Amino acid sequence: MELRNTRYEIDDVGVATVWLHRPERANAWTGHLHREYRWIFSQLEANPRVRVAVVTGTGAHFSVGADSQALDVGVSRGYYDPGLGAEAANPGYGVRTDFDHDLAWQWGLRFPVIAAVNGGCAGVAFSLACFCDMRFGAAPAKLTTAAPKLGLPAEYGLSWLLPRLVGVTAAADLLLSGRTFTAADAPPGLFNAVYDTREALLDAVGDYARRIATSVGPNAVAQTKSARAAGRDNGQKLHDALAAELAKPEPDLAAVAAVADSVHAANQSLRQGVRAQWLQIYATFSPDQKAVVRDALSKQLARMEAFGARMREHMHSGG
Repeated sequence: MELRNTRYEIDDVGVATVWLHRPERANAWTGHLHREYRWIFSQLEANPRVRVAVVTGTGAHFSVGADSQALDVGVSRGYYDPGLGAEAANPGYGVRTDFDHDLAWQWGLRFPVIAAVNGGCAGVAFSLACFCDMRFGAAPAKLTTAAPKLGLPAEYGLSWLLPRLVGVTAAADLLLSGRTFTAADAPPGLFNAVYDTREALLDAVGDYARRIATSVGPNAVAQTKSARAAGRDNGQKLHDALAAELAKPEPDLAAVAAVADSVHAANQSLRQGVRAQWLQIYATFSPDQKAVVRDALSKQLARMEAFGARMREHMHSGG
């Protein structure tokens, strides 16, 4: 598919970044953008290399919601063309029937979807972010549900989802008033973390996504995401959740081993780098300073050995 309203790329560790890409219109949502967005995720879902996806906007905005020009065209025609067409991709479909809807299908994907809300986020874009598995924001980003000010009710299931993210009272405020607020002032539960600037946000989310991609098993992530989504409606009892977890397939030992090797290699590299830096610093110490350091390291080693001995004794005694 030729992408005109979106773009994406996959890095060397399996982190996919997806951009809502209409900066000249503040990344406003259209039917064509919607179709491209779903197509991109169908490609990511089919690519076993992809471990996590980050969604953000090009430029200063995440997305300001529905494009007013596209809505005006719909009014003049007497109908709104959603732009999807009969051949639109359906990523995430088939996992659960209640996920087979616009935006909710993100819960049916095998990998986490992270929203990096870098700027203005309104209407359908706000719903899109809420249906991501995690959300991180730039403090100055302005958000609004928008629908009440347009004389419309909540959309895309937001009246069901938002109370589960931020609580009934805070959700009522945002859904009924449609007021604009910043990420810095967002109610608890909406964002995992908020950063001072867009640049800090994107750097932090990139680091976090790479950590997921390289330090956890993809099957474990997929199974945990599925179990979490299944219990999201609060109708699932604890014993049902435990049964679902116990019924999960055997772990992919090859994938676990690959992750372990990756983590080991990364740790080895880190230790070597830290050791080299430490030796450079240690070489600048005076004899007295070196003696203090050696004494401190000896005491730390003794404490670690004593702790190990206590743990071994505890294990042999049966707890």
